[in-house]
Amino acid sequence: MAKKKQSSDRRLVTRFLSAVERVGNALPHPATLFAILAATVLVLSWLFTRLGASVVHPGTGEAVLPVNLLSRDGIHRMLVEMINNFTGFAPLGTVLVAMLGIGVAEGSGLIGTGLRLLVISAPKRLLTFVIVMAGVLSNAASEIGYVLLVPLGAVIFLAVGRHPIAGLAAAFAGVSGGYSANLLLGTVDPLLAGLSEEAARIIDPAYTVNPACNYYFMAVSTFIIAIAGTWVTERLIVPRLGDYRGEAQAEELRALTPEEKRGLWYALLVTLLLSAVVLIGLIPESGFLREPETGSVLRSPFMRGIVAFIFLVGGLSGIAYGVGAGTIKSDSDVMKGMAKTMQSLGLYLVLVFFASQFVAYFRWSNLGLIFAIEGADVLKASGLGPIPLMVCFIVLSAVINLSMGSASAKWAIMAPVFIPMFMLLDYSPELVQAAYRIGDSVTNVIAPMMSYFALIVAFMEKYDPKAGIGTVVATMLPYTIAFLISWMLLLVVWMILGLPVGPGAPLYL
Repeated sequence: MAKKKQSSDRRLVTRFLSAVERVGNALPHPATLFAILAATVLVLSWLFTRLGASVVHPGTGEAVLPVNLLSRDGIHRMLVEMINNFTGFAPLGTVLVAMLGIGVAEGSGLIGTGLRLLVISAPKRLLTFVIVMAGVLSNAASEIGYVLLVPLGAVIFLAVGRHPIAGLAAAFAGVSGGYSANLLLGTVDPLLAGLSEEAARIIDPAYTVNPACNYYFMAVSTFIIAIAGTWVTERLIVPRLGDYRGEAQAEELRALTPEEKRGLWYALLVTLLLSAVVLIGLIPESGFLREPETGSVLRSPFMRGIVAFIFLVGGLSGIAYGVGAGTIKSDSDVMKGMAKTMQSLGLYLVLVFFASQFVAYFRWSNLGLIFAIEGADVLKASGLGPIPLMVCFIVLSAVINLSMGSASAKWAIMAPVFIPMFMLLDYSPELVQAAYRIGDSVTNVIAPMMSYFALIVAFMEKYDPKAGIGTVVATMLPYTIAFLISWMLLLVVWMILGLPVGPGAPLYL
């Protein structure tokens, strides 16, 4: 009876996932989607103008009217400002600069060697925790965890006599399910902050969102996710999988070479020197990295230039490692690492072009402000308090993530609507962004539309030839549930205590 019920449950999950996959496949490419949305805004701007729609701004008491972008003035503005929309789009420069530094660290081998050292040096009883934690930390270097750490997790578990799929699942849970948690700032932080800032300026044209605005919450989340991932692996996944009886043979984990060790020492020395410079610039009241007029740290050049710091740390530590390990022999090797990273961003640039036009049109037409005011009125009428609203928003983000994998693409669509809406209810953009990041992360591991999902299926097939999408989802679903519950409880406690989600990022305006 139990076996029949389990079989029925699996068929139900498979049918559900098949439906999600069909819906996701029916969606156009994200760049095309933004082009369609931009065109839709143009049509709606004309329609709302013809209908005479208007709302009253709750802050100024003035009437907010839609602007017809299909008028002569609107068409002129679109033509004249198209280039500025693209080049002035907040996330573009931050991502490009951060990725240049990360590219050097990745190209020199620093990131790969560091992750390998972290995992192979862990005590056996802490192995699962370290693998999940390493997966979370790997997100600071873009998406290298998918191609390096996930297969490494399976290799390590098999090498110590455990089921390799359990190790693969633990690594995948950290890399993908814990995508938004980290102890370090990564490329996704300035990217999302830039989108949030663009959206916040629909309400307040002078509003700025710091790339480190979610750091406090995400740093604590790192340990919550690592603990939850470890618990799920040991209590649910390992018992379910049982002993491994496949044909894959255990591989010997390669220890670090003397050259790699020397490279890591060089990189550590450079990182410590850079950290010392930052501390000297921030700790004294007259520190050279503080805000000159007020001496503030939160509004200091360091915080506002955190992307430059990511570039310097990634680039200089990567060069130091490369010199020590012998992977960088000339300046050409450094430039090749940067160039390789830029090559991988070609599709991102295409997406940003159309996303920037959509966001600009949405702002010019006043539709973002109109929808936000109307939406805020509906939320006020619902009587829901801050915590239920944020929980509902997390669930909404998690569901949307099942059919649209790109974190930035979803946020570029959602931020112009939800951030102004919540700002009118006095919730800060930084809090809304933190809630979005929870929902965007937890369903990654069960979302067939996630860009690396097919790769995970291929990794799993190495140890189970019958594995497919259903196998991956059945294995990873407990992580989604555990992460969602743990993360939402953390946010609830955070809001009850009234803690800021990051430097200069309170919960309420």
